[in-house]
Amino acid sequence: MNASLINDEIVTDAYSPTLAPPLSGDTNTSGVSWGAILAGAAGAAALSLILLILGFGLGLSSVSPWSGSGVSAGTLGVSAIVWIAFTQLAASGLGGYLAGRLRVKWARLHGDEVYFRDTAHGFLAWAIASLVTAIFLSSAVAGAVGGTVRTGAAVAQGAASTAATATATLTRNSTANSDSLGYYVDGLFRTAPDASQPLAAPDPAAHVEAARIFANDIRTGSMSPEDKRYVGQLVAHQTGLSQADAEKRVGDIYARVTTSIDATETAARQAADKARKAASHSALWMFITLLAGAFFASLMALFGGRLRDEVDVV
Repeated sequence: MNASLINDEIVTDAYSPTLAPPLSGDTNTSGVSWGAILAGAAGAAALSLILLILGFGLGLSSVSPWSGSGVSAGTLGVSAIVWIAFTQLAASGLGGYLAGRLRVKWARLHGDEVYFRDTAHGFLAWAIASLVTAIFLSSAVAGAVGGTVRTGAAVAQGAASTAATATATLTRNSTANSDSLGYYVDGLFRTAPDASQPLAAPDPAAHVEAARIFANDIRTGSMSPEDKRYVGQLVAHQTGLSQADAEKRVGDIYARVTTSIDATETAARQAADKARKAASHSALWMFITLLAGAFFASLMALFGGRLRDEVDVV
């Protein structure tokens, strides 16, 4: 048993397995040194903020809008994860060490109790520092969460919004050059390059009517034979094509429109799924780094507390 005589009283070492009789009133004394915990949390939060700003600056300096310059997106993502893990471990370790080293000395406690209190001090310092950092970075966290929620909503509404957009676009004025879907409707009434002039004057009403028919058929998912025959008659009247050739053009252009819509919807779903996976992986790695930070803070608090108890009182 390690013991010393101070003021005619036997005081045992905090890490000795022997439990000494407590002093009067010791049983009612709190085992939490809030001053040491807050000091450790402040140090951890400050170091975490500094390292995050440094990592942000290094990340911006490594990216370039020019093709072939700067790091790739995959390399940047891995580097960000590694830097966040390093930041969490360094800040948590500093906070835990300060909380353990600056707490009061528990000279009349069993060694296991001292281990528990030091671990709790390190964990509390890590928890407060994490909450403070999250509060200061709440706008960034809210933006990330909001982006994830909006991504999920976009996935759920992808098909409906795409079909609605296509329908709305097709019902616009088909002569607008900026209307990509109206371009397909204009292609219905395009004359052959070797033809001199259309058999009839251009009829805007025919364009609008054909656009409405296309919009309805896109909404239902298929073009009925009656609609194909009628639009073919409009095309044949405007372009001079035979009825069979006009109907073939109608079918080909309708297939091109639906293929374009399907490709756009597929690309949107793939982008949303990629964003979902990236957000999921980021959340999982963040959980792992935070868990490692809590463990490292508790471990460093044990180390700091042990050094604190080894200091001789003069």
